[in-house]
Amino acid sequence: MNIWITGAGGQLGRELQRRLRRRKQVFATDLELDICDCAAVESFIKEHGIEVIVNCAAYTNVEAAEQDRELCYKINETGVKTLAQAAKKADAALVHISTDFVFDGSKGAPYSESDSPAPLSAYGASKLAGEKALRQAGCRGVIIRTAWLYSPYGKNFMKTMVALGSSRERVSVVCDQIGSPTAADSLADAIARIIPRIGERRGEIYHFSGRGACSWSDFAAAIMHCAGVGCQVVDIPSDEYPQKATRPKYSYLDCSRIKQEFGIEAEPWQSALERNMRRYKKLL
Repeated sequence: MNIWITGAGGQLGRELQRRLRRRKQVFATDLELDICDCAAVESFIKEHGIEVIVNCAAYTNVEAAEQDRELCYKINETGVKTLAQAAKKADAALVHISTDFVFDGSKGAPYSESDSPAPLSAYGASKLAGEKALRQAGCRGVIIRTAWLYSPYGKNFMKTMVALGSSRERVSVVCDQIGSPTAADSLADAIARIIPRIGERRGEIYHFSGRGACSWSDFAAAIMHCAGVGCQVVDIPSDEYPQKATRPKYSYLDCSRIKQEFGIEAEPWQSALERNMRRYKKLL
């Protein structure tokens, strides 16, 4: 099976390469191939006989997206549309990664795939637009919504907290935004298990995130503990940490559908963090 990973230089892209190359033919691209270039995308698919595309390319800077909406939508909507149309033409399947930020967080309970999206930020709105573009293209494939992604690679909350914890006595972290940390290696494993079973699914949505809900401050405290640093995490409300983009207050994802259809269930976020912290320490 010939698999193309876009955005391969990011944390999920790197974990997918590590996971899929054990038994698949993997082609990985990052900035050298513009996913919005129809001709380039179609040529790449044809040249390499691509059967499955895993789209890890995304504009993920939530704050910057409020000012840089054009680029955000170009990558998160137009890029997905281009890939989906090319996949449809080649009868390839597309696995697209979306986000919990498509929800506004007002439900106060775990979000299922059938809940109506209502994004609060430009980033969330652009990711929802990407979902719609894939479904409208009618290609084979699935959409996987995830949340709070981290790994030993790239820029993410775990690595930021380790750096701050190593240089400060205390750090303030918001305590009133609830979701679930998701290890990129866990998500990569879920994607690898889904790929051979996509079949004729067309734009089906599945949720996958770490098991168990927590706040950002809970996550930060667990990171400090796993890293073995004595930095104190101070709980603060969101309004004491002003940001341009509005975040959902409760965006924990109900992941029962992916378990029912594929037998996939994430491990508790705490054990995934412990494993990834061990991996990260080996890279330091």
